Amino acid sequence: MTYTDMQNKKIHQGRNIKRFREMLGIKQEALAFELGDDWNQKKVSLLEQKETVESDILAQVAKILKVPAEAIENFDEEQAVNIISNTFNDQSNGYNYYPNFTFNPLDKMVELYERMLQQQREMIEKLERLIKDHSSK
Repeated sequence: MTYTDMQNKKIHQGRNIKRFREMLGIKQEALAFELGDDWNQKKVSLLEQKETVESDILAQVAKILKVPAEAIENFDEEQAVNIISNTFNDQSNGYNYYPNFTFNPLDKMVELYERMLQQQREMIEKLERLIKDHSSK
């Protein structure tokens, strides 16, 4: 029987960048555009092949993907699959307390509309500042 040491397993940061990028539906060209003028699709592809990514580039990519840099550094797909496959969703684990938490969808809608209204207010403020700056010139 062979045992694998999960603690010493090397995490492929480039592959993690690719996984997060794909989960978010972002193309390599779009990521290259966000990274700056000296980046292109080919360079992003090469970045995704690197086992270890420089910390400054990793931080920049994490900011663009809106995920913590630590998530890219530490994400292990094999462990994630193992955790998911060992999660009991059918209440077959022998423990007898199964609370069902329900959330009122109306409350969630109100929260959503409040966030949308706040974003709209912020956008109006930005546009008013732009108009004011433009008219003062």
